Amino acid sequence: MTKKLCVALLAGGRSGEREVSLKGGEEVFRALDQNKYEVRRYDPATDLVRLAADSGEIDVAFILLHGPFGEDGTMQGFLDMLAIPYQGSGVLGSALAMDKNIAKIMYRQAGLQVPEWRMAKRSRRPSSAELVEQLGLPLVIKPLHQGSSLGMSIAATEGELAAGLDKAFGFDKQVMVEEFIEGREITGGVIGNDELTALPLVEVIPGEDYRFFDYEAKYLPGASREVCPAEFDLETTAKAQQYALAAHRVLNLEVYSRTDMIVNDRGIFVLETNTIPGMTPTSLLPQAAAAHGLPFPLFIERLLELALLKE
Repeated sequence: MTKKLCVALLAGGRSGEREVSLKGGEEVFRALDQNKYEVRRYDPATDLVRLAADSGEIDVAFILLHGPFGEDGTMQGFLDMLAIPYQGSGVLGSALAMDKNIAKIMYRQAGLQVPEWRMAKRSRRPSSAELVEQLGLPLVIKPLHQGSSLGMSIAATEGELAAGLDKAFGFDKQVMVEEFIEGREITGGVIGNDELTALPLVEVIPGEDYRFFDYEAKYLPGASREVCPAEFDLETTAKAQQYALAAHRVLNLEVYSRTDMIVNDRGIFVLETNTIPGMTPTSLLPQAAAAHGLPFPLFIERLLELALLKE
């Protein structure tokens, strides 16, 4: 009888996306064939000592943590010290992608188009008038190291900008203020190690009650609509997929990623790259994988295979 592969499933954690992580963890647990895998579940908020004690028995980890202390390189470094392979990017790539400011600088170095932006620190906060003079209106305000649009807002006036900064500084000591790009929101997935594959694009269409794809629009059933494959001409599709591949490479990412973009008559603008995207059967990246021919259970298995094949 073939020995089962021992998988440490890490979900929960300490970030503002804890509940999303736990939900995804439940879906991944259900998708893993119990005849092939011995799945051990760990919540890093409480179980790090147990994970370290069990490390010699674990073959591979599946990280399903979003935001700080999970997607930013900290958990990746911990697993590296325990010599446990894991799906996704290592310490450097995870940290680069999590820092929206550094990621934008890297995108530009790769020749990718990005919205103009300025950084604001809690200790050295620019005035709303100064930011409007530099970037115009409307503006997008987002905490530097958060995901799932936590703390994010769009400001159409100086007053809304000031309120948006207050909100964002509640989540992070550094905040990005970015020009608002009107257009169609898409996301491009990438999977692979040395040989990368760009997955079919997904277009995200928030419901009429939402100004953008915020936390509720992302996770409230029926709040948004997704189209996969996205309905673009072949040239636009190919260019967006190339942008997703370029973002993956320039940020030194591994195994998989999902890059969010806006398409309008000025071209394609890269917004940010997710190194541990949402992982339920209806999440954006699994939808793209299914359209590529990898239904959810096979997609999870493929990610584990790639984790074990990482050099």
